[in-house]
Amino acid sequence: MVNTVEKAQFEELRPGVKIPAKQTILTPRFYTTDFEAMAKMDISANEDELKAILEEFRADYNRHHFVRDEQFNQTWDNLDEDTRRLFIEFLERSCTAEFSGFLLYKELGRRLKNKSPLLAECFNLMSRDEARHAGFLNKAMSDFDMCLDLGFLTKNNKYTHFAPKFIFYATYLSEKIGYWRYITIYRHLEQHPENRIYPIFNFFENWCQDENRHGDFFDAIMKATPDILNDWKARLWCRFFLLSVFATMYLNDVQRADFYAALGLNAREYDKHVITETNKTAGRVFPVILDVETPEFYNRLEVCISNNEQLGQIAQSNQAAPLKLLRKLPFYLSNVWNLAKLYFINPIRVDNLAGTVK
Repeated sequence: MVNTVEKAQFEELRPGVKIPAKQTILTPRFYTTDFEAMAKMDISANEDELKAILEEFRADYNRHHFVRDEQFNQTWDNLDEDTRRLFIEFLERSCTAEFSGFLLYKELGRRLKNKSPLLAECFNLMSRDEARHAGFLNKAMSDFDMCLDLGFLTKNNKYTHFAPKFIFYATYLSEKIGYWRYITIYRHLEQHPENRIYPIFNFFENWCQDENRHGDFFDAIMKATPDILNDWKARLWCRFFLLSVFATMYLNDVQRADFYAALGLNAREYDKHVITETNKTAGRVFPVILDVETPEFYNRLEVCISNNEQLGQIAQSNQAAPLKLLRKLPFYLSNVWNLAKLYFINPIRVDNLAGTVK
């Protein structure tokens, strides 16, 4: 059992049920969209590919995969306090992200049922996958005497409204970066099993294939509605979403470098690999990708990391709130400036490669 000191690191709604982490720009978000606009989309231009993806969803390759076995029948008291805390945070963030996907996909399946049956069934089957993932992660938290109240999350989180095309950009990248995150950890731990601190990582190979198929679905939708990819506005928005996803992951993971160190990974090198591969993958559908190879890209992210460390120190001080805000302002402005400079790094055009193997 977890001792009282360790449990006290987390606020609880009731015994064993963790208060969700405060929502910030770096935490997983909950989304809603214009369901009528989604229902009116003409997907006939790529209907055959969408039907093929639907058949893959129906096959449900991971139907029997997410089953806890004897690997979980042990104690985790061997984990030191800091690793335990960081691992619970990892499980919570992952569970929240998967549950967010479940809620969005389930609602889309319900709203589109009588208006776009093909899309509705795809969304329903993806929500099935996300529910499995969230449930599996939440059950893992219970091994550390914690869990999330998913009903509480449903009712009490703020929902961000995105137009359908922005939902497509964001969820496509979320699913594809999820694939690269999971498969990279899995392959690393295959080579270094001594760092597999918990059996959930054994499930990542099959797990990431769910993420990959979901990403392929959004790829197919965007190709079915090329007007959201083929103009100058699309190029600007794709840059924005790529930068948002990459910067969020990098800033989050470097803050939790000790967790990755416990797995035998260097957080920065891990993230750089995941960003590089996700960026390449995005080039199969997006008209532009980011130039993540230029030294400026990570140099400016490192400035943001340094700024965030300063902001954290100020937040923990005993100064009056107005003085804290005054001290924080230069670091906020520096973050905005550096992220803006990253946005305006010349992107790599890949739309001219349409019809070729990318």
